[in-house]
Amino acid sequence: MQWKKLLALAAVSLLLLMAAGGVLAQESQKIVRFTEAWPTYIDPAVAADFSSSVSVANLYDTLVFPTYDGEVVPHLAERWEISDDGLTYTFYLRKGVKFHDGSELTAEDVVFSMNRLLTIGQGYSYIFKPVIEKVEALDDYTVRFTLKKSFGPFLYALVRLYVLNKDLVMQHIEDTGEYGEYGDYGKRWLLTHDAGSGPYMVKEMRMEEYLHAVQFPDYWKPIPEDAPLEFKFIGTTETATVRTLMSKRELEISDFRQPAEFYKNIAKLPGIKVAKLFGGSTFYCMMHNQKPPTDDIHFRKALAYCIDYDAIANQIFPGARQAQGPVSFILPGHNPDVYQYKRDLEKAREELKKSKYYEQLDQYPVDLVWCAEVPDEEKVALLIQANAAEIGIKVNVVKTPWMKIIDEVATPESTAHMYLIFVSPHYAEAGSMLQSKYHSSSCGTWEQTEWLQDPELDAMIEDAIATVDHEERFAKYRKIQEYIVDLCPSLFLIDQPENYAYQDYYIDWVAAERAERGEKVNPVMGYNHYMLDVKVYPEKRDELLKK
Repeated sequence: MQWKKLLALAAVSLLLLMAAGGVLAQESQKIVRFTEAWPTYIDPAVAADFSSSVSVANLYDTLVFPTYDGEVVPHLAERWEISDDGLTYTFYLRKGVKFHDGSELTAEDVVFSMNRLLTIGQGYSYIFKPVIEKVEALDDYTVRFTLKKSFGPFLYALVRLYVLNKDLVMQHIEDTGEYGEYGDYGKRWLLTHDAGSGPYMVKEMRMEEYLHAVQFPDYWKPIPEDAPLEFKFIGTTETATVRTLMSKRELEISDFRQPAEFYKNIAKLPGIKVAKLFGGSTFYCMMHNQKPPTDDIHFRKALAYCIDYDAIANQIFPGARQAQGPVSFILPGHNPDVYQYKRDLEKAREELKKSKYYEQLDQYPVDLVWCAEVPDEEKVALLIQANAAEIGIKVNVVKTPWMKIIDEVATPESTAHMYLIFVSPHYAEAGSMLQSKYHSSSCGTWEQTEWLQDPELDAMIEDAIATVDHEERFAKYRKIQEYIVDLCPSLFLIDQPENYAYQDYYIDWVAAERAERGEKVNPVMGYNHYMLDVKVYPEKRDELLKK
């Protein structure tokens, strides 16, 4: 049956090649195309992973906008006021902002968007749900958020509140949904349509294949002259397909999930460079803290001391750096003094002897799952398998598609012992990673397969993010990182530069240029692919094609 699988794979690759190239050959060439693993959800109340975050960042607007230095600046909101107790935020909206259907964006749309996000309870709702008391439209251009309790990074977190066109969504609700008078809240329609005011709007969304968006001509901000007229998000990370598209100049930016050999070889082609963006992404080996034997802290620490971190950082992911604790070094609030596990087999064996499973290791093999769409993860999995074997721990390496991983980590019973997963911050502070990775509220998501459920840690995280004073909050972040490192719920493998092959000859990409100069890139997941920060020159592309 192997030939049938190969035939099916070839057919899918052909369709993607046709989608990226053949169809678009008839369209404007002022386009930027990039690849990424599916699924992609363009509903702002559902979007949370990388490809979804890139999409909504370009289709929707937010009250504030994240900058490359980790701050936020006015966007839909021209200004704001914060009460002395930090519980009331009043935003004054820009007038004349249009949605893609031509109607004006008002405070009621902001209220609707937050209430919808909280009601659906998916996507980035976990950031706001514990703190929002109410949202009110004081008039058409003034909106007030009242918090149940103080939330220090609230302003920074608002980069995840994407504003929808209330009237348009309400026109497309399905009555049979689970949200009472709001039916399905427009979720089905928003799978393939947008209701935004962002610089790009959906032209076509084909699930499992691609998102094709075009520039919004009435966007309220000036659009740079050479910004792409359209972008296309192609749902594949299949290396041969990506390589072919890049070489035919039918792909401007690759995904960052390719093997090292891909980047090494593709950079030899004229006009192509590889950008290394430290965007705050950290690569973890998450360990199930409730399932034997990884429920034992000494077993986990034994693994932490046996790993060859240098090989991962220098050979498998060249240019990466060993992670120092659970928060990327690039994020404000990172603790640069937190303990860092190093490969030390003597310490590994000492820890293993303290484990209650030490005398019966043969009865407790562990399953290590790697994502099928990221080929280099297999190398890491095999390295961990070999390292663990040196101290007598048997590791079974399991290849699993990303969609299946999302399904199986939903319950503690179906979650495997260990997963290799990259996690990026949702807003530019350590609190984002600490909350999404280790607070109990994120259990059952792909961001926390540890099932930590530690009340003391939950309280520490809640206290830290409730702290309004910046320095005091950051001091608490540092202590939390020390607590987590001592608990060792995960293996903190590397701070990963997201490696992207891109057509340097005919596109200018701000994030790549900043990285090349050694400057910070945007630490908020998705915003380094903000298309207004890209310029494309089709005539230069034509030059390459003629050579």
